[in-house]
Amino acid sequence: MKVLITGGTGFIGSYLCKHLEDRGDSVMILTRNPRKYSDTESRSYHKLDNELPELVEQADAIINMAGENLFDQRWTKTAKERIRSSRLDITKALVEAVGKAEKRPDVLVSGSGVNYYAPQGDNEIDETHAPADDFLARLCVEWEQAASEATRFGVRVAISRTGVTLEQDGGALAKMLTPFKLFAGGPLGGGSQYFPWIHMEDLCRSFLFAIDTPKLEGPFNNVAPNPVTMDMFARELGKAMGRPSMFRVPEFVLKTALGEAALPVLASLNIKPAKLLNAGFTFNYPYVDQALKAIVEK
Repeated sequence: MKVLITGGTGFIGSYLCKHLEDRGDSVMILTRNPRKYSDTESRSYHKLDNELPELVEQADAIINMAGENLFDQRWTKTAKERIRSSRLDITKALVEAVGKAEKRPDVLVSGSGVNYYAPQGDNEIDETHAPADDFLARLCVEWEQAASEATRFGVRVAISRTGVTLEQDGGALAKMLTPFKLFAGGPLGGGSQYFPWIHMEDLCRSFLFAIDTPKLEGPFNNVAPNPVTMDMFARELGKAMGRPSMFRVPEFVLKTALGEAALPVLASLNIKPAKLLNAGFTFNYPYVDQALKAIVEK
């Protein structure tokens, strides 16, 4: 297949491109600065410009993962607008290009996040639950609606509500590894909040599954089937690293350091990947202990 991908040079996107290439697909990566990268036999880099409809016509599938990092900054008014526009602008441009294309892709797999949902304590959350009413939830709603417009042109749309993606060289786990290495690791916040996670390999496999599975459409929860509390996650991370998990970071410290951006870390989201499981997807890393062990032992 030929896959057009946004966000292909980012943390998740770089792994995703490799998974696509490993199975024989070729990828066309949209990036702001294609001159930074070198094309290969299975990979080409393109600028987001007026030629987008031509790229869309070449694609059998589109994966839309573009978006500014949420948690490397405080959410000022300016930062929120950048975060929002970095997702919505490119999604709307993709859908507009799909509408103009003479030959259209079969499927658009687009990103979203688990913070679409309101915290529910210990209660399980599946895809039928309503959205919350805060910055991230409203952003997810807008992002999903923008991507869903592609259905007007006969394109199947699958939307990944992605959890915390675990790999050692990026994301939340990379930030947690350093204090554990220094024997200063521990849970964030109260610790009883549920922590929706997924191993990077399963996340990439789920995107390929979404491309290949016609019955999977609309939003789906992209998290491991066995969520854990923050206390349990930190304990298993310490065990995998041979380190204690005893230095808790209190809520007020997180809120002081991150402001509003700390709220998703403190939210309890006991999320189940009901639609993925019902569609027949199997996880290579369904349990957090095996996921963390595989990552730490790399």
